[in-house]
Amino acid sequence: MGGFNSLLTVGESVDNVLPVLNTHKFEENLIAIGIKNKADRIFVFWQNYLIPDDEIIKHDNLITFSIPWEVKKYKRSWIRIWADNKYGISNDILIPLNKGSVITQTKDLSREDWEASVFYFLMIDRFNNGNTKNDSPVDDPEILPKANYFGGDLVGVTQKINDGYFKDLGINTIWLSPITQNPLGAYGLWPEPRTKFSGYHGYWPISSSNVDFRYGTDNELKELIESAHSQNMNVILDYVANHVHELHPVYLEHPDWATDLYLPDGSLNTEKWDEYRLTTWFDTFLPTLDLSKAEVVEPMTDSALYWIQNFQMDGFRHDATKHIPEVFWRTLTRKLKENVSVPQNKRLYQVGETYGNRELINSYVNSGMMNGQFDFGVYDQAVGVFARDNESFKKLAGSLQESLDYYGYHNLMGYISGNQDKPRFISFAGGDLKFDEDAKLAGWTREIGVGDPKAYKKLQSLNAFNLTIPGIPTIYYGDEFGMPGANDPDNRRMMRFENLSEKEQNTFEVVKKLIKLRRNNIQLIYGDYELLYLDKYTYAFSRTYFDKIAIVLFNKSPKPLPVLVEIPDRIIKDNLQSKFNSNFTIEGNKMQVIVEGNSFEIIIN
Repeated sequence: MGGFNSLLTVGESVDNVLPVLNTHKFEENLIAIGIKNKADRIFVFWQNYLIPDDEIIKHDNLITFSIPWEVKKYKRSWIRIWADNKYGISNDILIPLNKGSVITQTKDLSREDWEASVFYFLMIDRFNNGNTKNDSPVDDPEILPKANYFGGDLVGVTQKINDGYFKDLGINTIWLSPITQNPLGAYGLWPEPRTKFSGYHGYWPISSSNVDFRYGTDNELKELIESAHSQNMNVILDYVANHVHELHPVYLEHPDWATDLYLPDGSLNTEKWDEYRLTTWFDTFLPTLDLSKAEVVEPMTDSALYWIQNFQMDGFRHDATKHIPEVFWRTLTRKLKENVSVPQNKRLYQVGETYGNRELINSYVNSGMMNGQFDFGVYDQAVGVFARDNESFKKLAGSLQESLDYYGYHNLMGYISGNQDKPRFISFAGGDLKFDEDAKLAGWTREIGVGDPKAYKKLQSLNAFNLTIPGIPTIYYGDEFGMPGANDPDNRRMMRFENLSEKEQNTFEVVKKLIKLRRNNIQLIYGDYELLYLDKYTYAFSRTYFDKIAIVLFNKSPKPLPVLVEIPDRIIKDNLQSKFNSNFTIEGNKMQVIVEGNSFEIIIN
């Protein structure tokens, strides 16, 4: 949360001697990969098959190899490449193929190419009320209005799909909050101001296979998904497996399927996220299931499979991933492959939610479990660096590099602008919400706005960062224009579609332009990442994919600053264009860009 470790380097730094790979050139079925620094071994995979060394030609700074002839049988497959030497491992290369040919244009990608996804996370109850007939707030005076149902529903989401909101913004994957039936009563307690809560958010299931009637019907869910698919959009579902509400039949009929609410010393086993992460309860009315037991794993994985098979969902966001044993994830992924992915040749996507260190997060990311998780390590640094004037870009660049080292340079991790558990970034950036205050209490006790209007520029920069780094950019509803708010439930206000202020509308247009750049420039999807320049106030990196380049530059100071970067020799330099109107000059391989204060630039050939 803005802190950093002190480091002592013993011996030589290896940063300048590790092998570095880049996509250099291709001709028909031949691919050439550039290598900087010595590489002792080269690993080239087609899918998971290692191409033999005797089929790889090694030069001083290049390796070349032929694409295997078998790939022509497959509409989509991938080449992956690594190198190493005695100092460590290189970055990785990912090259998508279409029936054996290298893909060079985004028009050849489909919605199942998850690397090209731009996610939009919405809370159904807080997005759009399309059918007032199913409005049913909990009738209990102990629930304050902020913690009750607002009326958003599946019909409302479908309306926004059909009226072009997502298509206009450029979104190609909608992430729905949980849709299963939640209880009718009030639960939990917040002491000041005193309130209980409804299950408007969907995370208290009393069923794992019924649509909450307040959101709509099975047919309305099917219509939503069909509408999204007709516009070439994916829909992924937020699925809750870790816990159920105490009224869920699973718990009522099998209380022994839950972990123990009390620890051996008699204390409550609630909210002990790290000490007892596989058994702790979220609250006394939310039993955690013991998903180490086969008799519990089977029905809960079957319930997840039900949503994919019956409604043609495209994947899952999994709640509370780190609190669930690996056997659950392996069982679910096996069932999805056996029943959907293999017979239907459908590439599903699963992303998890884990708060913790990178070792823990990465332990759930592999072909037998998750495709990715949300990278909260980078998110926390990005919030601090972009929102606070004196925080250094070195923290953010260092955090991103650590993630690339752990998850790979072509990962499917999620990079968020915010979520339902975090205060709104723009209120931090504008100063109306303080980093050192209780953000939840603030949302209950005063009206949280934006504050300093330069926060809109900072939010634009945060979105620009997420939309240009490797991984899957994810926009939390309202962050496309700058909806303010403190923590839960103030960060879950009703979505606004009209009467945006001038700065909100401008932010929306900038984010829309950024999404268009991301989706239409393949180097921002499959490109190699390379740091070009870094100091406290400026940060520049490149994304290169063969002869295509995007140079991304940030300036967090309030005044314009020049940023000097070096362009690789293999890139033709006379067709570079500034997408956000910054002035730049080129002399040889050197480019100097004047980046406005609290702003960014993207230069693309």
